[in-house]
Amino acid sequence: MATLAPTAADTEAAAGGAPAVRLTGIRRSYGAVVAVAGVDLAIGAGEFFTLLGPSGSGKTTTLRVIAGFERPDAGRVELQGVDVTHVAPSQRAVNTVFQDYALFPHMTVAENVEYGLRVKGMRRRDRRVRAETMLERVRLPGLGDRKPVQLSGGQRQRVALARAIVNGPPVLLLDEPLGALDLKLRQEMQIFLKALQQDLGITFVYVTHDQEEALTMSDRMAVFNEGRIEQVGTPADVYEHPQTEFVAGFVGVSNILEREGRRITIRPEKIRMSDEAAGEGEAGTIRSVVYVGMVTRYVVGLDSGGELVVVRQNLETSSQDALSEQGKRVRLSWRPEHTYEIGKEGT
Repeated sequence: MATLAPTAADTEAAAGGAPAVRLTGIRRSYGAVVAVAGVDLAIGAGEFFTLLGPSGSGKTTTLRVIAGFERPDAGRVELQGVDVTHVAPSQRAVNTVFQDYALFPHMTVAENVEYGLRVKGMRRRDRRVRAETMLERVRLPGLGDRKPVQLSGGQRQRVALARAIVNGPPVLLLDEPLGALDLKLRQEMQIFLKALQQDLGITFVYVTHDQEEALTMSDRMAVFNEGRIEQVGTPADVYEHPQTEFVAGFVGVSNILEREGRRITIRPEKIRMSDEAAGEGEAGTIRSVVYVGMVTRYVVGLDSGGELVVVRQNLETSSQDALSEQGKRVRLSWRPEHTYEIGKEGT
């Protein structure tokens, strides 16, 4: 299909504060499998926006639809107010960073970063200067003459980032870019990526299945489940006020309680645990204790039925102290404002 140049109306829409990315009614199927089932989403300019969900939830397919690698069966994709639903990936104002880096092994680091500029016809001297500037920005000065194989995993990921941002795209798509890194390096890269996004001021659309990663980095996030968005909001909103039972269980750990015909959720760290003699709250017995360094996780069986998970910081508690509490009788209590009724948005 031929692609039409943006009209004056398109240009005005882009300049008039249109979202960086808008998806309307996006649907994508593979035979009988519905990967994305009617997704509507608006991502603001300059946001760090995360698509969070388990494997098969539709988050990566949604990202590929934005990039143009997948054509939706139905719906509309807009970038800065311009309809790009039928525009080729190479003609969209986005770049993508993948988990496997996708660097050219036969090229030097600088040549990898310069690649997009070379395709656009920029002069060799100019693109070398631009590449060096980008490598400095991702904290890799002086490494331009090395080959990717000579770099660590974290360094290769930063080369991939430099290559993706060297053209100055208004939107950067990141498909689980830290998934291949070990925990310590992944945590360091999370801080680096967030700082880089704020420095660049461009829109990041980030895909991950890691809840902690999403909570740490995002301005806003969309939680995906079975091809649909369950909730959109800031990390604090999603964590503290989950709107569905799926969100409550997937984003962190949450307790679901039945109270007078209502289903409410409460996070483990919001529950106070005291001696049974305290006389307030739900009575129960500590069934299991898991010491995990900074905190201890308790599972308490309630006399009234069911069980609750409670988390305590180990401020003055050793592992021996914590483990010795198994079998202890306790009472659990919490403040009403720390509970949230499932399915009652805004209550």
